[in-house]
Amino acid sequence: MLDKYKIVEEIGRGSYGVIYKVQRFADNKMLVAKTVKYAHMSNRERQQVVEEVQVLRSLNHPNIVKYIDRQIDLDTKILYIIMEYCAGGDLAKVIDRHKSAGRLISEKVVWKLTAQLLMALHACHGGEQPYFTMGASSSIILHRDLKPANVLLDEEGNVKLGDFGLSRSLQSDDLAQTYVGTPYYMSPEVVSRSAYNEKSDMWALGCLVYQICTLDTPFKAETRDELAYVIRRGKVRSIPRDQYSEGLSRFIFTLLQVDPDVRPTAKDCLTHERIKPHVLSQVVMNGYV
Repeated sequence: MLDKYKIVEEIGRGSYGVIYKVQRFADNKMLVAKTVKYAHMSNRERQQVVEEVQVLRSLNHPNIVKYIDRQIDLDTKILYIIMEYCAGGDLAKVIDRHKSAGRLISEKVVWKLTAQLLMALHACHGGEQPYFTMGASSSIILHRDLKPANVLLDEEGNVKLGDFGLSRSLQSDDLAQTYVGTPYYMSPEVVSRSAYNEKSDMWALGCLVYQICTLDTPFKAETRDELAYVIRRGKVRSIPRDQYSEGLSRFIFTLLQVDPDVRPTAKDCLTHERIKPHVLSQVVMNGYV
């Protein structure tokens, strides 16, 4: 049982349990409780949950979902992970709403979302000055499952990157080799089962920004093998030229470079002329200067 929180309503279901909106008794603040039923988990699954909590605790950044607390109910074998509540829902629902209405997302909003995602990834990837040293990870954390459903939004539409269930912590210059993630956003190196690093998250970001613009994923196929083939080719149609600038199109294609060695890092992208104003605005707003 939760002794510090009152369950308000169920708001979703995750891989291992229900996700609740809860109210903290101490101050009536609305939060989220992610439940994990660990009784019948394998050791590997339990370790994955432990690593997710460790990652969330290590990151304190305005564009990453904030870890608050955890509680364990020994009787029911349920772990409650308490996190901040994001009243704006997730980006997948925003994309679906625009698709249903036949309306594209404005370029101004695309750049804002992209800039905030870049700041979040920069913190995960061991970000250093001058961009948000507070809250940056001491090691490189790969998110490995960047997609619209894992991009949450606050009531003002600001990005809160969440769901670090598949994340992986690396020491500098290390490479990961595990085949994980959502297929449509996997990088060429992942689908080829090659070693990969934080540049794989940057590919996923390219796929995500493309989807924000077109309301559809850049790579499509009937089977997983066919999808791997088209991802390795890296050929995508342009975003709508009558709605978006050539600069935005070039930026997306820069992220979707098949060769990870020429793909930019989050830090590289933060200096882009359309990204930097958002970075500076958030630096001032959060009192980092």
